[in-house]
Amino acid sequence: MSRRIALVPAAGHGSRFGSATPKQYLLLDSRPLLAHTLDVLCRCASIGRVAVVISPGDEWFDSFDWPQPKLEVLRVGGPSRAESVAGGLAALAADADDWVLVHDAARCCLSPDALQRLLDEVGDDAIGGLLAQPVADTVKRASPQGRVAATVPRDGLWLAQTPQMFRAGLLAEALQDAANPAITDEASAIELLGHAPRLVEGEAQNFKVTWPQDLVLAAAILAAR
Repeated sequence: MSRRIALVPAAGHGSRFGSATPKQYLLLDSRPLLAHTLDVLCRCASIGRVAVVISPGDEWFDSFDWPQPKLEVLRVGGPSRAESVAGGLAALAADADDWVLVHDAARCCLSPDALQRLLDEVGDDAIGGLLAQPVADTVKRASPQGRVAATVPRDGLWLAQTPQMFRAGLLAEALQDAANPAITDEASAIELLGHAPRLVEGEAQNFKVTWPQDLVLAAAILAAR
């Protein structure tokens, strides 16, 4: 029987955030942001293993207490998300048919309901799938001068989220060229093999903390729960 394994790449620094400390280690309700991300994955009974991928030179992880009993630490992170995921997959030594759910370290407000919806709807899908949201706002394409160049029809457009859930063997094959700049997430790597991942509707609260003001919103969401 195939297992379900969560893999959280957390080797990045979050340069857009503008902090000397990687954003996954910034405190949110007295705990590192990454701890909140890991909580929902570790508490899911359907997920048997939870692995976090950090840089071999990480100077912050061991400064915190990580009480999640399922947690495995893989110090094989690379210079990009795709390379960290590829390294994590190799270190996991999972069976080819095992499901791997890759989740962004900075998406700390993933709800158990959204996670379970992904597990239920992907089920035994031949390819796999990801949480995503239909684009609701009007989309503008900018000119080099910072003016509107065009309004882009939003019909059929979705914003990719995580977790993204694929079989370990297929994902490893897709990430053989992990340094390819065309690979921006796991789904894009699968698409380059000619496959079409399943879209599972996510939720607005499952956003990625990118800017300093996002921490305030994340704290409010977690407090409301």
